[in-house]
Amino acid sequence: EFSFGKIVVNGIIYKNDIKIVDGQVISEWWRRSGHRVEVEDISDILKVEPEVVVIGKGSPGLLKSTASLKDYLAANHIELIEKKTSKAIDVFNRLFQQGRKVGAGFHISC
Repeated sequence: EFSFGKIVVNGIIYKNDIKIVDGQVISEWWRRSGHRVEVEDISDILKVEPEVVVIGKGSPGLLKSTASLKDYLAANHIELIEKKTSKAIDVFNRLFQQGRKVGAGFHISC
């Protein structure tokens, strides 16, 4: 469940951005550059060698992945899916239920 400023995962309410790493929620996801996602901002996701990384860009979609992150993922054959958070959650849930090795970062505001 998601609404501006709130995301619910397995019945637990989070009021900060989150990451999902190897099926576990990491609360209070902070990025070095605010609305830009760099490689180091998802290093814990990358350590578990996902097939797919899903980035929820917020309600209006202001969060962006940097060119260096996109290049890193491409070079390591990791698919990147970036969507507004409401759609990104749907994609993550579908991939996770399919048994894909997927990690995610969800921005829950702008």
